[in-house]
Amino acid sequence: MERPGLFIEREVMIMQFPQIRMTSQHAQIELDIQQPVQSIEQPQAELDLQQPPAELTIETKPSKLTIDQTKAREDMDLKSIAKRIEEFAQLGYQDWLEGLARAAGEGDELMMIENGGDPIPEQAQRNSEGTELEFNIGYIPSAGSVAIDFQPAHVQIDVKTNPVINNTRPQKPIHHYQPGKVHVSMKQYPSVNIDFVHLKYKGINYEQEI
Repeated sequence: MERPGLFIEREVMIMQFPQIRMTSQHAQIELDIQQPVQSIEQPQAELDLQQPPAELTIETKPSKLTIDQTKAREDMDLKSIAKRIEEFAQLGYQDWLEGLARAAGEGDELMMIENGGDPIPEQAQRNSEGTELEFNIGYIPSAGSVAIDFQPAHVQIDVKTNPVINNTRPQKPIHHYQPGKVHVSMKQYPSVNIDFVHLKYKGINYEQEI
């Protein structure tokens, strides 16, 4: 069994064992960052558009309707003075030719009276009789006596288109850019601290704590 005094002495010797204590401090870097600045502006384009109107030309020739009722009016004996004069002149000329031919024929018959016959009573009887009339069915006015002529209208359309006049001017974008900056500095410098505990120097017959 050990004595209590010796146990205590050993324990004290263990607690006073020399120690080296080191404490360190890490370095810290501080960054001052300035963000970049960018601006982009797009001005509007100068719009200049012109559309000349189309050139439209329309040429119209109107329709024409012609109705000639002259023949129908003549069939109804509604003749113009000029027409009647013309017919009377033609009729008189025809009668004159017929009378001339009859007189010449009768003269020839009288010249040849010595050949026999009795031309004078025959001529008297022939001249006393009227003209034999002929009768037939007719229509007043006659078919096709009204002349109708129609010319349709004519339309000529000419269109001339004109192209668009484009004087638009685009604008370049306005770009401003300021680059960012980074400033680096030491916020905390590194350090090492060394401390000695229970370190003793033993000399001859003495002991000194360092």
